[in-house]
Amino acid sequence: MSGAAPGRAAGPDGAGPPWPLLLGVRHHGPGSARAVRAALDACEPGAVLIEGPPEADALVEFAGQEGMRPPVALLAHAVSDPGQAAFWPLAGFSPEWVAIRWALSRGVPVRFIDLPAANSLAMAGRTEGDPAEGPLEEAAEDPAGRVRVDPMGVLAETAGYDDPERWWEDVVEHRGTGAEGGGAAGWADAVGPFAALGEAMAVLRAEYGHGGHEHDAVREAHMRLRLREARREFGDRVAVVCGAWHVPALAGRATVTADRGLLKGLPKVKAELSWVPWTHRRLARHSGYGAGIASPGWYSHLFHAADRPLERWLTKVAGLLRAEDFAVSSAHVIEAVRLAETLAAVRGRPLAGLAETTDAVRAVMCEGSDVPLALVHDRLVVGDVLGEVPEAAPAAPLQRDLARTQRSLRLKPEALERDLELDLRKETDAARSRLLHRLRLLGVDWGTPAASRGSTGTFRETWRLRWEPELSVRVAEAGVWGTTVLLAATTRAEAKAVDATALGEVTDLAERCLLAALPDALPVVMRALADRAALDADVGQLAQALPALVRSVRYGDVRGTDTAALAEVAVGLAERVLVGLPPACFGLDADGAAEMRGHLEAVHRAVGLLSEIRADGAESPDGGGGKDGGGGKDGGSGKDGGLRGRWLAVLRALAERDGVSGLIRGRAARLLLDDGRLAEGEAARLMALVLSPGTAPAEAASWIEGFVGGGAGGGMLLVHDERLLGLLDSWLTGVPAEAFTDVLPLLRRTFAAYDAGVRRTLGELVRRGPAADQGPRPVGDPPAPGFGPGLDEDRAAAVLPTVRLLLGLDAQHDNEGNHENQYGTEVPG
Repeated sequence: MSGAAPGRAAGPDGAGPPWPLLLGVRHHGPGSARAVRAALDACEPGAVLIEGPPEADALVEFAGQEGMRPPVALLAHAVSDPGQAAFWPLAGFSPEWVAIRWALSRGVPVRFIDLPAANSLAMAGRTEGDPAEGPLEEAAEDPAGRVRVDPMGVLAETAGYDDPERWWEDVVEHRGTGAEGGGAAGWADAVGPFAALGEAMAVLRAEYGHGGHEHDAVREAHMRLRLREARREFGDRVAVVCGAWHVPALAGRATVTADRGLLKGLPKVKAELSWVPWTHRRLARHSGYGAGIASPGWYSHLFHAADRPLERWLTKVAGLLRAEDFAVSSAHVIEAVRLAETLAAVRGRPLAGLAETTDAVRAVMCEGSDVPLALVHDRLVVGDVLGEVPEAAPAAPLQRDLARTQRSLRLKPEALERDLELDLRKETDAARSRLLHRLRLLGVDWGTPAASRGSTGTFRETWRLRWEPELSVRVAEAGVWGTTVLLAATTRAEAKAVDATALGEVTDLAERCLLAALPDALPVVMRALADRAALDADVGQLAQALPALVRSVRYGDVRGTDTAALAEVAVGLAERVLVGLPPACFGLDADGAAEMRGHLEAVHRAVGLLSEIRADGAESPDGGGGKDGGGGKDGGSGKDGGLRGRWLAVLRALAERDGVSGLIRGRAARLLLDDGRLAEGEAARLMALVLSPGTAPAEAASWIEGFVGGGAGGGMLLVHDERLLGLLDSWLTGVPAEAFTDVLPLLRRTFAAYDAGVRRTLGELVRRGPAADQGPRPVGDPPAPGFGPGLDEDRAAAVLPTVRLLLGLDAQHDNEGNHENQYGTEVPG
């Protein structure tokens, strides 16, 4: 590059830089960015050409506006298929970004010269990455499986380095720009590194040809044509910033006819381009424009640190560790700087690089631990910087509506993952919830639901938010459904309802429509729901769909949604489950019985909740005073009437029906007991029958798993009902040795689910309780100390002051005298 290559013009009398000025760079390289800035300052071209899609020429002016903050990316998508998209990311330390800002600040024209996005999208098909790969990335395979040449790896190996990144840092990133002087020496020093890199690339191209990058010939033909156009328009004083791999192709001779022949007949789609925010974390992935870089945060620091980069970096590390409560002082920083510089000298490096600083941080600040070092890598070496795009920049209508809504709700996209707690009783939080649910319907998973801390009420929601650049593609893709988030979500929900093939899909969709507040979509969803419910004869599918439907009815309480029609469908679905469930419980194997037990529990909760809702009258047209005396025509709030009463009758029938799996019979009996519909004596009778010698041990163990399984609840039942524990103890000690091995896994699975404290208490009760040879304690005998059938009023009264204090009730009764509790025991007011 030091002389005029064919097709290029030298300066006057050969004293100036060679024009056009070919500046071969590494994408996202801070050393390349500094060198480009120095070369542009020294040579002052009349136009700057950038490797990128020419459709972006109309967008380049926005790069100079105040609201534009890198990292950002050019997003191109096919109009007919927005999911067919490509990115061209630019960080603050990218050479292309530096060249664009330099040209805009001086009024110098900027043009993009790569293959148009309309062609590259059509050639690449549906993809999330840029089809035009960068020149200095890691070796990869092309779609045909051929290994692509990694120029940086080849040069590093030639120089005796086993790490291409380390070679690049030593040769480029840790060297000065060399352009301190003015005049001829200034431009010569500034252009010199590009000349050397261009010669190296020419040797590699002569050896490897296109190196596995088969589309490069087409791209480079278009670059040459655009370069010729620029020279005709602006003269020879043109600077080209492109991947170093392309420099030999642009410097060599090629005819216009040959270049146009390569471009003839290329596939094409209609494409739209826009600026979108990008993140440092996304730059660290090996996809998208050019090569992924492993340490964008470190590279950004190297580019922006004017002086003493090592000291400034280690000060940042110390600040981060201090903020996380690690004991790091200024003495640690001083010692880490000394160690990093010593390591660099020992390893023969011009400046301490990331490897040396990492080793120094681990040894001095982290005391040899990789745990805090992982935090440094995540927060600083990679980083969570998210760029910004001006409001005036072109964007799709849906993207604009989303941005307006985000601003009005004060919900700013952030690259760092964070939790958002919402109180749905507040209008702003309710609106935020609706927005996030609508975006999820559109496939834009900016937020994902998370478990709420400190409350299980329906008015509380917790979301985990994190904005990824790919979501901009999802927003563009969702633009086919509408121009606003509300319209797009409504249209998408209606389409999903029509296309749904299973009842569970429609019930889930109905729930999501209520969460997202899409009243216009509900009629379509309700019709699909009614049609699917009428046609679906699988009781398992019906039982699986009912809980989601009842949850949807429940949301009307907090969100103010009219769910009367949905409640009617839920009642009809519940009626069909009640009729079809008992026959479906016969003849099941172990896996089928376990699945049916889950359906049984889910339907029990759903029926209870549905009965309460309809009895309350909130969703019932008749206000809850149905002729059954129980809230709505089917609700049944009476003790044993209506829907709930019929469900309890189904459970009782299952608990006593022969031919039904012991797992289901045991769970049915337990649900009745928990609901107060089965007396303790009756539960003991059912257990005694099952554990009698006439029942096979495996069937008895299955019944026990159904009755006392399911977590701590079953364990506490045995702790407080000594008769049941005695029955179980007597049966277990009487199981024949040959059958004990078969029932042990079932029992172990049942009791392993209990908390450690419950298991310990049960062990103590068995140890000191009724022995195996004594049998269970007869009804009427004095119970074991602390375990009686009734309530110990003295012990209960003793804890009341503490309970009142925990509930904050003492202040309300300071002026009240002592009063009697419901058991007649006098307690302090």
